[in-house]
Amino acid sequence: MAVPGVVIAAGWIPFIVVLVLTLLFSGFYIRYFMHKYDSEVSTTLTAIFALTVTLLTSALVPVDIFLVSYMKDADGTFKEWANNSSVRDETEDTVLIAYYVLYAIVAFCLFLFLPFMYFFYEEKDENSSCKSRCCTALKYSIVTVLIAATFLLIGAFVPTKSNPNSNSTDWKKIEALFKDMASNGIEDALSFVISTFSLIGMLGIMTYTAYGMSALPMDLVKGQSSPRSERLKTETERDERKKKRQALREKFANRSSMSSRARRVDTTLAEEERLMSRRERHLVASEKSWCRKCMILLRPFEIIMGVVFFLMALLVFISLLLTNIDKAMHSMGYLSGYALPERHLPNPVDIALVYSQKAFPLDYILMVGIIAYFVLCSMSGIRNIGIWFLWIKMYKIRPRRTSPQGLLMFCMILMFVVLAINVVLYELTPQYSSFGSEHYMNFTTENNVTSSSVKQCTTAVSEDLCVVTRMTLLLVRFFYKMWVFGAAYYWLTWAFLGTFLIGFLVAVIKKRRSAISGEVDEDDFEESDDELIRG
Repeated sequence: MAVPGVVIAAGWIPFIVVLVLTLLFSGFYIRYFMHKYDSEVSTTLTAIFALTVTLLTSALVPVDIFLVSYMKDADGTFKEWANNSSVRDETEDTVLIAYYVLYAIVAFCLFLFLPFMYFFYEEKDENSSCKSRCCTALKYSIVTVLIAATFLLIGAFVPTKSNPNSNSTDWKKIEALFKDMASNGIEDALSFVISTFSLIGMLGIMTYTAYGMSALPMDLVKGQSSPRSERLKTETERDERKKKRQALREKFANRSSMSSRARRVDTTLAEEERLMSRRERHLVASEKSWCRKCMILLRPFEIIMGVVFFLMALLVFISLLLTNIDKAMHSMGYLSGYALPERHLPNPVDIALVYSQKAFPLDYILMVGIIAYFVLCSMSGIRNIGIWFLWIKMYKIRPRRTSPQGLLMFCMILMFVVLAINVVLYELTPQYSSFGSEHYMNFTTENNVTSSSVKQCTTAVSEDLCVVTRMTLLLVRFFYKMWVFGAAYYWLTWAFLGTFLIGFLVAVIKKRRSAISGEVDEDDFEESDDELIRG
């Protein structure tokens, strides 16, 4: 029996809607942050495409969960269309192919497309032709292609842990998964690359997402400082610099007679004075802005959103903490990547999602909301912290002032982070992300009397009774075959929880955001204020 059209529609139409919304969001987001004077159509379109693909990678997870849940009725029996195992396999194979296609596009973007466009823009010059720029960019991109080839070869040929025999304890604990664990060298190679990317992404989650989760609510609750009070303070500071320069010039007859130290001080004071003059212009414009005055009316809603985001952060923190404690107590150990066959401790987010599926599409909306929350916090963290290489700050993410290279690097980091978000979703909702609302009919015989009861699906149950999501299959399969990744994800989750607490303390101590946050920087060109000067 073929898969009913209603199942395909209910699972994939919301995904198509999310795809369109994601494309629109990516376009507006990149346009909002791209530099007004230093931009190029090719890099802008590349950034929009990369951001869209990145977000779709996580948007596929709710579809995966919905399809396995929709195969069963509330009494634990398969629906008529899903009774045939070949139909179930066909449905899940479609999702698996979608995962591989999206992951392959992500790998293509990270290893070739984004590096090529980055170097292509770097070679921009009045005297250089498009052909010469392409050749130079391709030459530099070969390095990343060689890195990709190395990863694929390692993944295809590195020795992995073999599947357990059917009499082992491991087999009994995750029997449902191992029957689906047959894979070839190509799948192992791609899994190795994606797992490596996710591991890098976990470092991003540990820094950017953790800080974004703690700083975003506090920023919303605290709000921005008053433009008027900030302008008065800036005027006072500018007058102080002006007086210091005047005193310095009175001390020396002219600039040529100044000592080298005095000239450096004079230059520094002059630059600070110019910067403060620019700040004043922006503060005056902000003070007179009707948009600013209208935002005052929305201030209560901003506080409410801050409180909601804080409660969500607290809920995520508690759920991840309980899952990690559960893994520490009941998992199969580090040699199996801390795989957790069955949940023992209550997990608020996991429980809420499982029960909300009774009122479809509430669970779908909640899951998309959780994914969007993680992405939003990651974006907020990258914007606040900036893009660093070791101790060197490379790019700042600022509205209408982000360089094209900065946007490409932003998309690259976000790609790593979103791949890791899929891992965090499994850590956060182990039951829901594995089986959704699936139950099975458990038969027991005692004294020649057979009784039945409906129980939640677990990995210890045969695949003939429960169908696991492809996301969980991909993760747990590789956790077992190459336990280093699963163990690393587990310990990095602990690091994420610790970073969140540190970030929260920093966010509490940190003063309010400036009324012109991100508008003025000492590295800006003077023409960035042209619209204010003309006004």
